[in-house]
Amino acid sequence: MKKKKMILAGAGSLAALAMLAGCASGSADTAASSADSTAAAESVAANSRLAVSIAGQVLVLDAATLETLDAFDSEDFTRVNAVGDGHNVLVTTSEGFQVLDMATPELTDLVFEADAAGHVVRHADETVLFADGTGTTTIFDTDALGDELPETTVYQSEEPHHGVSIQLEDGTLVTTVGDASSRSGAVALEPHGDHFHELASSDECPGIHGEGTAAGESVIFGCENGALLFQDGAFEKFTAPDEFGRMGNAYVSETSPIVVGDYKTDPDAEGYILTQSTIIDTAAHTYDVIDTDGFGYTYRGVVRGPGDDAYYLGTDGSIHVLDPETGEFTAAYPVIDAWEGPADWQDPHPALTTDGSVAYVADVANERVVSVDLATGEVIAESDALPAAPNEMAINLG
Repeated sequence: MKKKKMILAGAGSLAALAMLAGCASGSADTAASSADSTAAAESVAANSRLAVSIAGQVLVLDAATLETLDAFDSEDFTRVNAVGDGHNVLVTTSEGFQVLDMATPELTDLVFEADAAGHVVRHADETVLFADGTGTTTIFDTDALGDELPETTVYQSEEPHHGVSIQLEDGTLVTTVGDASSRSGAVALEPHGDHFHELASSDECPGIHGEGTAAGESVIFGCENGALLFQDGAFEKFTAPDEFGRMGNAYVSETSPIVVGDYKTDPDAEGYILTQSTIIDTAAHTYDVIDTDGFGYTYRGVVRGPGDDAYYLGTDGSIHVLDPETGEFTAAYPVIDAWEGPADWQDPHPALTTDGSVAYVADVANERVVSVDLATGEVIAESDALPAAPNEMAINLG
């Protein structure tokens, strides 16, 4: 049985923040688990399988051919996120983060229990989970997930909220601050043995949402009036040109200092189609808003790819290529039919995910998935019709 011990936060840290370190039962067990994980990971190539959620099921597809390998019953709406070990995907359910073994494949009984499971972040060889219902951050070594749940470290925020956390290479935890009704900013916590010390904080990010890490571990969050940067141990606020200028999602490459974000100016606007984006240069400390090239998109329709460019799935059915350094759209690749935005954000609608070079497109109207070479715009494969419209997708990244 796993043991857990509570280590109270020390002087200078958030009063209500604590850490729970899950301890493995012994070094031999840990080594065996690691060996099992390594052996299992070798049984399937990273980036070779695609998880697709549909109503009531999760499908596993061969990423090269888009042939369906297996299907598993799940809840009506689930989210899917890569663990980052080249082997597993986490399926977000009402119980928490359930492990989908992409090699076997198998929807396992392993669950990281969480009340209102939310964001999954991969960085610096760690995978970080956030439970909105409790404000709990759970961290584990990305490659440690095997036949059993791995040892974890858990951080408890002061209040439950829809949040997100990231752990940097030096162990600094950057996490959001809020409660059930509002969110105000973020705090950076520096570990000191059995204690946390507050390194920096900011309350200048109302509605904080979405996280991304650019080159040099520059962490960006979206705000309802701009964006918040954590860099070199300090926070910096970027102010939007509009009174309400919300960035809710950051699209990043860890080899580029430039962050691309979505942008919304009307808090009361119906629908989820956007026509502007933010471009934030974390090296030059600049923040700009650009218009799209006559197309709309949603938060699910932007990825980073070859050349650190940004790729948008437009409502015209094409993938549009943005050079973030110039803010100019340089190409467009027709892929699917033109489409309209969803009535609700959970509704299936055309979306993109990528392994860095190949994009997988959810073609909702035709209930299929299409793969595209982002460097050329060439369609690589098309799946047969799925049992229902594809919703979310995740690759076994590694």
